[in-house]
Amino acid sequence: MALDGIASSDLETLLARQKAAHLRDGTPSAETRIDWIDRSIDLLATHGEALAKAMAEDFGHRSIDQSNLTDIAGSIGALKHSKAHLRKWMRPEKRSVDFPLNLLGSRARVEYQPKGVVGIISPWNFPVNLTFAPLANVFAAGNRAMIKPSEFTEATSELMKTLLGEYYSEEEVAVVTGGPELGGAFSSLPFDHLIFTGATSIAHHVMRAAADHLVPLTLELGGKSPVVLGRSANLEKAANRIMAGKTMNAGQICLAPDYAFVPEDRAGDFVGAAQAAVTKMFPTGLKDNDDYTSVVNQRHYERLNSYLDDAREKGAEVVEINPGNENFSQQPHHKMAPHLVLNPTDDMKVMQDEIFGPILPVMTYAETSDAIGYINDHPRPLGLYYFGEDAGERDMVVNRTTSGGVTVNDVIFHVAQEDLPFGGVGPSGMGSYHGRDGFMEFSHKKAIYTQTGSEMLAIMRPPYGDAFRKQVAGRLKK
Repeated sequence: MALDGIASSDLETLLARQKAAHLRDGTPSAETRIDWIDRSIDLLATHGEALAKAMAEDFGHRSIDQSNLTDIAGSIGALKHSKAHLRKWMRPEKRSVDFPLNLLGSRARVEYQPKGVVGIISPWNFPVNLTFAPLANVFAAGNRAMIKPSEFTEATSELMKTLLGEYYSEEEVAVVTGGPELGGAFSSLPFDHLIFTGATSIAHHVMRAAADHLVPLTLELGGKSPVVLGRSANLEKAANRIMAGKTMNAGQICLAPDYAFVPEDRAGDFVGAAQAAVTKMFPTGLKDNDDYTSVVNQRHYERLNSYLDDAREKGAEVVEINPGNENFSQQPHHKMAPHLVLNPTDDMKVMQDEIFGPILPVMTYAETSDAIGYINDHPRPLGLYYFGEDAGERDMVVNRTTSGGVTVNDVIFHVAQEDLPFGGVGPSGMGSYHGRDGFMEFSHKKAIYTQTGSEMLAIMRPPYGDAFRKQVAGRLKK
């Protein structure tokens, strides 16, 4: 069957070639892994400008400076971190042996073995970073990779396919491009591991497909990441940071703050501070501002505007933050001004779906426990953000909620720390990567036990006698 120009049998052939190469060459040395990583660093450093321009083309407009930071420099940072530490990560880990075997010379260790071939399904919102950041850990763990990038960012995906084809053989890295049918066939392949980054709704299909071959999965999803603005927070500083996170990539970030809880007596002040923050970042306006990114396509633009229409119809106050008072109905692309939705209710679409755009619902609370209760009554998010200087309140929010990760006194930044695991929990994902946690995710932890040469072990074999029974009796004690 043909899938967007490639036959499903060709996908299977690519995977078979990579698996055969993995078995033929054996566990790659540290030098080989570093060489794989170095080639990706060189690719990004050499062709970063072209990739940033491709992303701008795919989005209609995307800030080149933002792309250089998030996709190019961010990917190089992940690759360099893996390169610097992989020798240490590769070392076998000595483990203890139970008594009395530990006294008789028995030994135990864990070795971190490459799984083989890892499939990577990367999304459109950060198409380069969310391809190369997992690839850094895939390479560090000694694996080969097959990559299926998003069809929404066609120019970027095709450029990555071309560049990776120039830097790697298909036995090392193979890229296939196409639409949903190809994605379905790709997720059905018998990989040794599969990482999917994208929408929770699509993850259900990926997980079902992977189940046929019992393929281990890493799912990096999203959800509605909340902000809790404590009473002790510096309101201006918090608004600056929240709105920076909400406007970066026009809010098209899996970790973007999805709604904010504000003390009920500070809601008006927060709205004013949010407006001031956006004006400070984009003083000349948004529509023709090179620093402000477009919504990726017409479908998502219409989806986001439908959320606003639905919220208005159901009684919410919607505040447009439009420093230049510009008309966004007349533009060549799909730029959208940031909006605040005040006092939303759960029957509004903006509170039901992950927003993935520059819209921030603002809710109020009387007691911190009310905000915690609301968060816990909803699916566990990928990120959670607390602002404030009250250590007791901070610990209550962090400890009494469950999320993939937390940033205190900012948003999103925990994902930028290579030494922290990045992943979700429940509906926001499973598994994690980045740094050593990514090395572990894409490695098989092989337990190896070496038996003692002492024949005192004979006591454990039939015929069982008094010495055997005495030893077992000792293990049965409380």
